Amino acid sequence: SNTGYFADFLELLCGVIPQNYTKSGDLLQEVLGVRGYDISRTVFFEKPVQVGDSTRYIDAYLPDTRVLIEQKGRKVDLNAPQMQSGGDMLTPYEQAKRYSDNLPVDQHARWIVTCNFSEIHIHDMNAPQPAVAASCITLEELPDQWHRLLFLVDAANARIEKEREMSMKAGVLVSEIYNALTEKAGRVTDAVVLQQLNRFCVRLVFCLYAEDAGLFDKDQFLDYISAVVKPSAVRERIMKLFRALNMQPQQRDPFDEELRAFPFVNGGLFAESDADFIPPLDESLCNLIRDAAHFDWRGISPTIFGGLFESTLNPATRRSGGMHYTSVENIHKVIDPLFLNALTAELHSIREENRGTSLVRKLEAFRDKLASLTFLDPACGSGNFLTETFISLLRLENEAVRYLSNGQATFGGDFSRVKVSIQQFYGIEINDFAVSVAKAALWVADAQMWRETQEFTDQQLADFLPLQSYENIREGNALEMDWTDNLPNRHVDYIISNPPFVGARYMSKEQKEGLLYVCKDIHGAGDLDYVSAWFVKAAEIMQQDPATRTSFVATNSITQGQSVALLWRHILQERGMKINLAYRTFKWMNETKDTAAVHCVIVGFSGQKTPCRLFDEQGEEHSVSRLNGYLMEAQDAFITKRTKPLCNVPEMGIGNKPIDGGHYLFTPEEKEAFLAQEPGAAPYFHPWMGAEELINGKKRFCLWLGDVAPNILRTLPHCMERVEKVRAYRAASKSAPTRKIADTPRRFHVENMPKGTYIAIPEVSSENRQYIPMALLDETTICSNLLKLIPNATLYHFGVLISAMHMAWMRAVAGRLEMRYRYSGGVVYNNFPWATPTDKQRERIEARAQAVLDARAKYPESTLADLYDPNTMPDDLRKAHRDLDSAVDAAYGRKFNDDSDRVTHLFTLYQKLTEQGK
Repeated sequence: SNTGYFADFLELLCGVIPQNYTKSGDLLQEVLGVRGYDISRTVFFEKPVQVGDSTRYIDAYLPDTRVLIEQKGRKVDLNAPQMQSGGDMLTPYEQAKRYSDNLPVDQHARWIVTCNFSEIHIHDMNAPQPAVAASCITLEELPDQWHRLLFLVDAANARIEKEREMSMKAGVLVSEIYNALTEKAGRVTDAVVLQQLNRFCVRLVFCLYAEDAGLFDKDQFLDYISAVVKPSAVRERIMKLFRALNMQPQQRDPFDEELRAFPFVNGGLFAESDADFIPPLDESLCNLIRDAAHFDWRGISPTIFGGLFESTLNPATRRSGGMHYTSVENIHKVIDPLFLNALTAELHSIREENRGTSLVRKLEAFRDKLASLTFLDPACGSGNFLTETFISLLRLENEAVRYLSNGQATFGGDFSRVKVSIQQFYGIEINDFAVSVAKAALWVADAQMWRETQEFTDQQLADFLPLQSYENIREGNALEMDWTDNLPNRHVDYIISNPPFVGARYMSKEQKEGLLYVCKDIHGAGDLDYVSAWFVKAAEIMQQDPATRTSFVATNSITQGQSVALLWRHILQERGMKINLAYRTFKWMNETKDTAAVHCVIVGFSGQKTPCRLFDEQGEEHSVSRLNGYLMEAQDAFITKRTKPLCNVPEMGIGNKPIDGGHYLFTPEEKEAFLAQEPGAAPYFHPWMGAEELINGKKRFCLWLGDVAPNILRTLPHCMERVEKVRAYRAASKSAPTRKIADTPRRFHVENMPKGTYIAIPEVSSENRQYIPMALLDETTICSNLLKLIPNATLYHFGVLISAMHMAWMRAVAGRLEMRYRYSGGVVYNNFPWATPTDKQRERIEARAQAVLDARAKYPESTLADLYDPNTMPDDLRKAHRDLDSAVDAAYGRKFNDDSDRVTHLFTLYQKLTEQGK
């Protein structure tokens, strides 16, 4: 079989084989230096791909490196066409390329490998003609040529890594120049001067890029500034050049041949040069600029470029503005499912189904469609989303033209010019420097794509200048602006963005005012995160223009807890929107030097009813019938905080909150030392249980003196000393409520000490656990406010709460602290729809719950963290939980396929219960 062939190939090539094979080689471990290579997660065998109406299967696909492998038998000529099942004659490479073309855009092969065990052909898909530019390694050459296979295991191939590295180096150069400039300017705070410094840096970088990219002559800028030595003369020459680049050559000084040799740039980049301020330069600053000119700027990524450029800003400014810079991979998580995958599929469909003049006509219509689309990023920062979208659209158009011309620059007429333009891309950004950077990034992307276009059109790089005047990126506060007032016909096809992440309690006064202004129709909007305002503004636009579609990145908080009832009730019910696609919580990483990781979701929504797609926590795509505000495949439900449970179950409270300055809490050693001095205090010590103590088995004790008779307490001087310290601690507080309780120093601020048995649930717990560790405790233990307590609870209540049913509900509706679960009484517990079990079902749940406790008891030295770690959970405890899950499921009336099925059922039951007024 092909899988068997590839197993041999992996054994030969990499020393890794599927689990059902017993042999293994050592190339990966001993030569490539890779340890712990998990083939089940690294290689997809027989990966299905839809080609027309047929499902075909890729022999092997390595998603980490986007390597697609087509394996043939030992006697097959890798250069000869073979008959396919559909009747086509294709070479192994052409067969693999067809598979690749029909994968989602972000899965297109970066490398295609074909092999017949005698030869290995490697096709670099970034090469101008990958079909004919394959490199070949024979079996005999492998011992000396193994290094050419590093792309198989390198998470980013050498070219991409080099581009990233060069972009990072470029960012460091710009940062050094910018910091030196601000220092020479005396660390000015004047907004106008800072704006001029920012503009100077943008223009400088454009000149550095232009001479390497062929827009200027080679080293033209470097030679120009190196013609003089004195820093004052360098400064004067740069200012003269910037003025000249805003003029046609014939308008410049006719006797200055150097300046007349530079092209006319225009486009607004060098406008108003006379007003610009450049601080005096010294020798070190001039050397920094010359060093930057020696750097090869052609290799930078224009998408990463903006984020690196913005890294010259003060990090504190970035944090207060909520800005995060976006990796190319994460940008595609937004744009691919929103529109790019569909456009790619449309192009491939045209190519597969049409021939002759019909093909030309349809491809031309496709190019017109690409050129007609408009895109808006209303928090565009340095333009990452717009830049990468522009590049992606232009590459689609290039592919269409390349297909017609077979890679030859012989097509005249309409096909001699690309139609996709940066004029289709619009942005709003509050930071003036970012506005300039975004424009420059798009110009740089345009120049780089111009070079690609030359392969198959008659366009020349010289035609790139002068720059198109580009005023589509507007400076201003997006929450105070009409997003569409400068768009053609006030219509935008796609709104895409990574709006600022600022929590509800961390906004500035101005940010809070902006949020409340936009969300004025949402009662309780003050509890929403800042990003919510962008969702509401987009919904307003789409309500008026149903053809528009939106996809935003946001902190995961907007799809959890109270935010769903506040934000999504407004958007889905009052604005009539529908969620069309979503990525559940994942870490959003960026490309800047000070990498930020934020736990995010992606939500695509519109006024259109379209097929829904959901990407789970592992990035796997699922087609679903609908998506609600919790990003679950279930009907809309907006769960608000309740003060009482929805069903007839015991009420939940929080544990005790001492506000004692730590004077009533003791480690075991501190307790023993205290009792050695005052043995009479022993009856008043109790185990103290918080989340850390419950989950990780930490031992602490609480000295509870609230109920001690005064005459007894007066015989315990060390206890009296503790009481006095608590009184003084509270009296010295800046908080008025805390000072008030200084009058009752023996009591806690919050007291909850249930009698009998009660359930304790940690407020925060790791997302890696299948079950939140909860426990049945008795009245000898005093709990902290980091635990939720349910007095008068039974084994039945414990069994239901620690079951998969309740865990699925909790994961759907609870808030998160980063990724960890934040259990809430008001939202999670009080809204949970309990089943109505028969007596027999209740007894069965109780028995299974006891079995869980019995399984735990077999491991007295293990903590709940040990027992509920997925990697160390004992088999008998795991089985006890599975049995309990089955018993609880049965009480809800049927067998469930998975947690998603459970949640769908629970949302339906919740709706019924709330409609009944319960």
